[in-house]
Amino acid sequence: MGRLSYDSVDVLIYDPVPANRAATRAALYVLGFCRTVNVSTVDAFVEAIQRNPPDIALCEADEGGEELCSTIQDLRHGGACANPFIVIIVTSWDKSSALINRVVTRGAAALLLRPFSTAVLGSRIEAHIERRKGFVITTEYVGPDRRRDDARPGNADLFDPPNSLRMKAKEKLSDDVVVRRLEGELKQAREKLNCEKLRRDSFQICVLWRLLQEQQRPGPGASPSDLDKLIGLARTIGQRCRDTEFHPAVEWCESILAAAEGLNMGVDRNASMHLLGHAALSMHLIFHPEKTPAEQISEID
Repeated sequence: MGRLSYDSVDVLIYDPVPANRAATRAALYVLGFCRTVNVSTVDAFVEAIQRNPPDIALCEADEGGEELCSTIQDLRHGGACANPFIVIIVTSWDKSSALINRVVTRGAAALLLRPFSTAVLGSRIEAHIERRKGFVITTEYVGPDRRRDDARPGNADLFDPPNSLRMKAKEKLSDDVVVRRLEGELKQAREKLNCEKLRRDSFQICVLWRLLQEQQRPGPGASPSDLDKLIGLARTIGQRCRDTEFHPAVEWCESILAAAEGLNMGVDRNASMHLLGHAALSMHLIFHPEKTPAEQISEID
């Protein structure tokens, strides 16, 4: 096995604490990393990833880590970044189960608790070069396979995400070659991410329609969590479908949103539910053309 080389790897360090940033950067320097960028806010972290996606990011989570973990989740779902598959290691002094759960369920590659040694950091990075986990895509989760964990679902297909860290550190490809290869791999991976999210999110809308249909109390305010989730999914699907082969689904998303507005306002629940069901099933068939209507209803039920 050839020695790993980190001199051309681009690293982004996010940490609001100067002493932490300095310690992380020093450890990386000892390991051989020369190209590091440091930021001190989550907004600056997002801006840096948008401007020039790194090969690996080390991010400090404060107590709870909610803002950072939500940002990672948005990134993994394809939000505002050319590369949703960056290797992201979260660092923290916080050993709480709440933080561990957020890191695991929002799509980060790993959690590294402080204080950590240079050797431990190096072994974690090496693992994501030599043995990076495949990614799974569900309605709620996009990220490394957690299916050995009780909290993660077991019905999602794995795929190998693009890994520019491996290309540079192990395969020792030049920057120009990495850019060309990564461009092709990212195009395929983003298409897979988009298609799988559309398939799963459209199915989830149908499930939410059936749950709303079973509610006993009509009128405004009934099960706002389910209805709000349905509205959010419909908006997301509409955005994902624009300028794609699935563009016809945008019209059904608009019908779903109109029906949801009727339910929120308490306007003729029966008519709103009929419109919602028709639009949800019609949209679902766009992403699942292989299913008959009977198979579709059976699976949803």
